[in-house]
Amino acid sequence: MSALNDLLNLDLFDYTDKIIAEYIWIGGSGIDMRSKARTLRGPVTDPAKLPKWNYDGSSTDQAPGHDSEVILYPQAVFRDPFRRGSNILVMCDAYTPAGEPIPTNKRFNAAKVFSDPHVVAEEPWYGIEQEYTLLQKDVQWPIGWPVGGFPGPQGPYYCGVGADKAFGRDIVDAHYKACLYAGINISGINGEVMPGQWEFQVGPAVGISAADQVWVARYILERITEIAGVVLTFDPKPIKGDWNGAGAHTNYSTKSMREHGGLNVIKKAIEKLGLRHKHHIAAYGEGNERRLTGRHETADINTFSWGVANRGASIRVGRDTEKDGKGYFEDRRPASNMDPYVVTSMIAETTILLKP
Repeated sequence: MSALNDLLNLDLFDYTDKIIAEYIWIGGSGIDMRSKARTLRGPVTDPAKLPKWNYDGSSTDQAPGHDSEVILYPQAVFRDPFRRGSNILVMCDAYTPAGEPIPTNKRFNAAKVFSDPHVVAEEPWYGIEQEYTLLQKDVQWPIGWPVGGFPGPQGPYYCGVGADKAFGRDIVDAHYKACLYAGINISGINGEVMPGQWEFQVGPAVGISAADQVWVARYILERITEIAGVVLTFDPKPIKGDWNGAGAHTNYSTKSMREHGGLNVIKKAIEKLGLRHKHHIAAYGEGNERRLTGRHETADINTFSWGVANRGASIRVGRDTEKDGKGYFEDRRPASNMDPYVVTSMIAETTILLKP
């Protein structure tokens, strides 16, 4: 194994000007991630300087077998924490050979929203809290839990410390550092209420960059759990019963919200979100009805509400925002398996582009 590790850790810089570019895209389920690598001359930091590529869409449930070619368009570049050196990770979206976005390409419409002059002027900031659960590979049961059984009730696990409270911290810390190395603006991590469940936060990030960064952070986490022999799930309610679900709370502000008098802008934005509650819920992740029950720090899926410091509301406004009269709010409705391209662009569309 040491010889294999030596080869995996080879530094190519002194021997070639070529780099390895790992092209990443979203698969047919809308949550699975795919990737493959190619050799290029480097270094490269601008996605516009990278070539398009293709893949077999019939093997990812994104194209029929008789017309299977799907084209990858490079959109964002990150440093590769696995190969290091000048090697890169490339976040792509997918198109037909004719240049039309395929149905699972949610980035295309998001880019249109974020390029609207009214949205650009408001400089929307996002901070996304991505929750996830780590499972034992052979039994699909949370790590740290007795096989076929349950740990003690919730209470000691949130931000907990100790071998009987925190399960998987090595994976979490490896992911934290790998994201920082990659150039992702990961702002923190913490253990969650249910044992075996964790959270990382990405942001603040502007516009579509927030979604690019969340997707690549997810990819890096998938790769690390692959190495560790642990299964990663973004299921919004992985365990039935009196256990917290997993969300992707989305913190949001615009330039107008961050300036003097911003609290009034926030209240108007929340009113707009309430008018489109069903529209947002329909796009906020599959299986969210199992999570948004009105229990376990959630609002009921059928009822829109907001409040200051209220984690049982659809929208939470922080105490500091109330005190300062400006700031941001948190949309607590998105599920952990949401598409960040959809959620971020939909919030901007509703709060900025929707007429009163």
